[in-house]
Amino acid sequence: MIHLEGVRKAFGSQVVLKDVDFDVKEGETVALLGPSGTGKSVTLKTIIGLIRPDAGTVLVDEENVWTLDRAGLKQMRQGIGYVFQYGALFDSISVFENIRLGLTDETQYGDLKFAEDRVVECLRLVNLAPEVAKKMPGELSGGMKKRVGIARAIAGRPKYLLWDEPTSGLDPMNADIIDALITRLDDELGVTSVVVTHDVRGAFRVADRVALLMEGEIVLQGTPAEFIASDHPKVRAFLERDRDTSHFAA
Repeated sequence: MIHLEGVRKAFGSQVVLKDVDFDVKEGETVALLGPSGTGKSVTLKTIIGLIRPDAGTVLVDEENVWTLDRAGLKQMRQGIGYVFQYGALFDSISVFENIRLGLTDETQYGDLKFAEDRVVECLRLVNLAPEVAKKMPGELSGGMKKRVGIARAIAGRPKYLLWDEPTSGLDPMNADIIDALITRLDDELGVTSVVVTHDVRGAFRVADRVALLMEGEIVLQGTPAEFIASDHPKVRAFLERDRDTSHFAA
């Protein structure tokens, strides 16, 4: 379980998060929606311990992230896979070495045969051929880079997956491929996921529940059906930005 309560964060005079309460139950996928620049990625980074909130509580499996020592924080992060917005691959090393970096167990990382087998398996899980492991990131399309980033995130068999704008910058066909991957990996790997996105259509496709973050606050957190039925003015205004959501109301 992931639980945020009263989380606040400001950068100088700019207040990004205001008393954010946010919950993700074990085994579910929650989409965190909101306009660009509203604090969605900051919320993810407080969960994994990359950004320290100014106030509030961040719990992962009932442990307060910000009371953990260095060893405790490292252990906590071993159970979390992070899918970066633009893949964040290292251009100077091969796809194999990029995915191998996701092996959080040092013994597994050092075992070349284990690493090779795990990389092939992770490529299979994201619908890429084994020979892709030999390529350099510069040889890949944008959609393939996204999938390699996902393969790296799942290499260490995490309990949680944090997705930061996984379909950003992709054409509709590749965005649909990534959405389908999110759903399949959640089912096949049994992970608990938080998907940060501004894409309403994609969020409704992959999520058990949806939360809307606007102006630093969670406006609503509920099922897609509850989201569609809400008469909250901020929810209605956000939905108006994406006309593709109209068919979800049926």
